[in-house]
Amino acid sequence: MSAVDLMLLSIAIPFVGAVLILSFGSVRIAGGHVREWLSVITSIALLLTVLPLLEKFMQGASIDYRMVEPIPGIWLHLSIEPLGMMFACIASLLWVVNTIYSIGYMRSNNEKNQTRFYVCFAIAIGSTLGLAFSANLLTLFIFYELLSISTYPLVAHKGNELAKKGARTYLAILMGSSIGFLLLAIIWTWSLAGTLDFRAGGILSEHIGEPVIGILLFLFIYGIGKAALMPLHKWLPAAMVAPTPVSALLHAVAVVKAGVFTVLKVIIYIFGPATLADSLAADWIMYLAGFSIVLASTIALFQDNLKRRLAYSTISQLSYVTIAAILVAPFSIMAAALHIAVHAFGKITLFFAAGSIYTATHKTEISQLKGIGRQMPWTMGAFAIGALSMIGIPPAAGFLSKWYLLMGTFQTQEWFVFGVIIISTLLNAAYFLPILYTAFIEKADDPIAQGTMQEAPLPIVIALTITAGLTLLLFFLPDIPLQLINGLPGVKS
Repeated sequence: MSAVDLMLLSIAIPFVGAVLILSFGSVRIAGGHVREWLSVITSIALLLTVLPLLEKFMQGASIDYRMVEPIPGIWLHLSIEPLGMMFACIASLLWVVNTIYSIGYMRSNNEKNQTRFYVCFAIAIGSTLGLAFSANLLTLFIFYELLSISTYPLVAHKGNELAKKGARTYLAILMGSSIGFLLLAIIWTWSLAGTLDFRAGGILSEHIGEPVIGILLFLFIYGIGKAALMPLHKWLPAAMVAPTPVSALLHAVAVVKAGVFTVLKVIIYIFGPATLADSLAADWIMYLAGFSIVLASTIALFQDNLKRRLAYSTISQLSYVTIAAILVAPFSIMAAALHIAVHAFGKITLFFAAGSIYTATHKTEISQLKGIGRQMPWTMGAFAIGALSMIGIPPAAGFLSKWYLLMGTFQTQEWFVFGVIIISTLLNAAYFLPILYTAFIEKADDPIAQGTMQEAPLPIVIALTITAGLTLLLFFLPDIPLQLINGLPGVKS
């Protein structure tokens, strides 16, 4: 099968899986529902398609396909470049693990509307693959919006008023920002450059100067609401009403990663690193991202609800990608791209652990977790690995992206960013380490539960163990993502 066929098949598989799950999902068979088996088979089929696609791409295959031309001169166009290939690998790998986790979680908590859940999840992954392989801004915008729409029912899954309110906030901010700002930025880019294609060196470098660079950059950065740069961050805490597998999807696999992925694509392929390096118009983003990192980390300190603390941690961690990208130094671009991967594995582990705790004990607050490390050693051991990665402590993979970001600050001599990294790392430790102390050192309020093993169902434990293992493995074996990242414009091998 050709590389182009594999690319098209990888986008099609999740959508075909969604149709099959919708058609046969409610049918019961031995060992569960058909929807569960179809979800597992579809996710594995996607991974087995993306892996040979990665091999062909690494061997230098040219992978490009024009679909239709809805607007004269603008095609719906697919192509693969290093960042998109890495994003597709992350999404396809984590979908398999998240599906295993979802089966254990949805069964154990007797969640309603499970067929709809698996259908929307598959559509979201298909949208993510389409976004990853988009060759221009129009194609990316279409898949970006489809991702927002397909995840709305997932946020509103529980169906109560709180879930509906959170879902409305989620969709209003994401689609309001994309239609109000991102679409305007795309149209303006077309009028200036005469193209929307992603090109090495950028398509705007010869067409804009000050102050247009600053204005257009503002429209792009705030049009990409999924990147959760303050003050367009409130959708993330609002979306915590969703079941934990959805939170994992939002924070690790698709939605927020689609946001920072798009930010990085715009900076590298639309503006171009050289254009932004010579401009002062981008400085405000650096300071705003630094402010978001520190403020979100500070807010996380005061959240007793575990998922809300993780949500504010995500807001902070996303701005690492934005601030690294805007430095446009070789090491900082490496840091931005690598952080997409390391954050995905670390943060999904943390949310898996939070869902495991809820499933086994129905506890949601950090103050309720005294001694739970002895009750749930696999869950809290995995949580500890994810937390160390978010802090940036080796041998967890989060150390790598922070190291490259620090090297980027030396390359650019941006000491403000250096200070932000140091302060935020201390804040990361301040809001994660007390959780570990509470879980492993403090004694349980219930003496009977103190020495009692009470892990979540096996599929949940298997999934969080895998992602914790991947978080460690990526530290020791970062070769594939680094090879891909070294192929990005502006990065020296």
